[in-house]
Amino acid sequence: MSNHAEISVILPVYNAEATLAATLESILAQSFTRFELIVVDDGSSDASLPIIQDYVQRDSRLRVIQPGRQGQVGAMNSGLGAARCPLIARMDADDIMYPQRLARQYQYLCEHPELSLVGTQVRLTPEEMIQGGFREYIRWQNNCCSRQAIADAIYIELPIAHPTVMFRRDAVLDVGAYREGDFPEDYELLLRLHHQGHAMEKIPEILLDWQESAGRLTHTDTRYSREAFDEVRAAYLACDPRLQTERALVIMGAGRRTRQRAQRLLDRGYEVSAWVDIDPKKIGNKINQRPVVAPDWLAQQRERPFVLSYVNNHGARDLIRPMLDAMHYSEGSDYLMVG
Repeated sequence: MSNHAEISVILPVYNAEATLAATLESILAQSFTRFELIVVDDGSSDASLPIIQDYVQRDSRLRVIQPGRQGQVGAMNSGLGAARCPLIARMDADDIMYPQRLARQYQYLCEHPELSLVGTQVRLTPEEMIQGGFREYIRWQNNCCSRQAIADAIYIELPIAHPTVMFRRDAVLDVGAYREGDFPEDYELLLRLHHQGHAMEKIPEILLDWQESAGRLTHTDTRYSREAFDEVRAAYLACDPRLQTERALVIMGAGRRTRQRAQRLLDRGYEVSAWVDIDPKKIGNKINQRPVVAPDWLAQQRERPFVLSYVNNHGARDLIRPMLDAMHYSEGSDYLMVG
């Protein structure tokens, strides 16, 4: 490794022979050259290791570690343990870095010492595999860039594509590195960093091609299921200090699916003062002995409650946000959107 290396790129690899060479080429072609590339072979049984070893012979910045089969979390933590640089860039073995990615993120973190982590926008490929829901998620995520926007959106969904992140190694080690559990480890890490006061931003540039495939862990592993996201989200939301005050708590959305997701929070000891809905058929009913009211009820309250909007219908947040803002409810301090 060069004595001047300032970034450790960590690349976990498991049976990625079909895409690995293109990924490695994109990393080694970076305009920023002061990095080491740590490839963590996670017990591959295909031709991944020979491909890696070939590149090791060609470029002294690359080294491989072989801790055996650990899974994604163990592989990332092994890479962190082997890293020698203060900045860590995350990468997956089927994605493509744009040539300026490391340079832009390095410059950004140097210019913003208050940040612990920075991501980038992404382009999802290949086009023919992108479903409508995932396309909308990428549109939402790519528009979630400022530290305030990320903080306000942290309970909606993973706000930063994890293969794009660059973070300060000490910040992640100080909060306990990656954790193993029945939850998406990337989302859980961002929630943990947020709860411990670490600021995160996203560079508003597309600097990575994010590969969609039927074999991605997000499609095949229960840790990335809808239920797993709902559970880890509720666990951290329940610990949010904004909910642990004397303010009344109101949930927006009284439909069956909304109530099911909100129940994970209520099961952690929270009580709701009212449920807000726009459906005239629901208004006037009661849920758990609490009234279902129209949105204008919020404007009539002398003491403003804290609102959690669980409504997830397509485009709903774009309607709810200006409605609450018009009632002088402020996102982050008076209401939060929840996925």
